[in-house]
Amino acid sequence: QVQLVESGGGSVPAGGSLRLSCAASGRTFSSYVMCWFRQTPGKDREVVAAVTWSGGSTNYADSVKGRFTISRDNAKITVYLQMNSLKAEDTAVYYCAAARRFSAPISVGDIAYWGQGTQVTVSS
Repeated sequence: QVQLVESGGGSVPAGGSLRLSCAASGRTFSSYVMCWFRQTPGKDREVVAAVTWSGGSTNYADSVKGRFTISRDNAKITVYLQMNSLKAEDTAVYYCAAARRFSAPISVGDIAYWGQGTQVTVSS
């Protein structure tokens, strides 16, 4: 059974920081691209950032470039999303995901596994 478990969400004022974590278990994830998506009510789920396990290549949504950093710890099979200079428009449910391939941007159709989501609320 594949599991992705997110943690680290919460409420912060604008300008603050949060770090999300995603712990993976159940199988080897070396062949998957790890991603973070986010979704707000009434909108489609959008990719925020992605990182490959082997090469460390990353890509980011334009809206978060320079503020968010995705990283991974292969020994712990954990992916992180460091979010700085948070804005009210970053408020969303954030989902960890494992994608079958690396592309720019990664789409929902590329996703093999999803986490359950964690709420991030930024107050202005």
